[in-house]
Amino acid sequence: MYRTTIEDAVFPNCPIRNILARLCDKWSLLVIYTLDKAGKEAVRFKELQREIPDISQKMLTVTLRTLEDDGYVTRTVYPEVPPRVEYALTARAYTLLPHVNALIAWALENRDAIMEDRRKACKK
Repeated sequence: MYRTTIEDAVFPNCPIRNILARLCDKWSLLVIYTLDKAGKEAVRFKELQREIPDISQKMLTVTLRTLEDDGYVTRTVYPEVPPRVEYALTARAYTLLPHVNALIAWALENRDAIMEDRRKACKK
């Protein structure tokens, strides 16, 4: 999938579908949350990978590129040997964080009830 061109076939100008398609994949919000946990400091690729151990190197790379393309993450390359690359959240990402944190709080508050409903649904 070429991640920089997501457009809804039926509603190509719908901003909510377009933005949610990019942000609500398996990894994007988790990467943003992980970068936020680091505070205002930039984070190196391997540090991110350690913090999210079940993400593959390729998927982390694709996710970071997508977040950078959409203006949520900055990527800084330092001309050293070996090259050092750091990632940090942008001002746009910081405006998104209250909504992400509210979603996390909601999920924590409702997790047990949701899991119970899932168990009941499996027994049907």
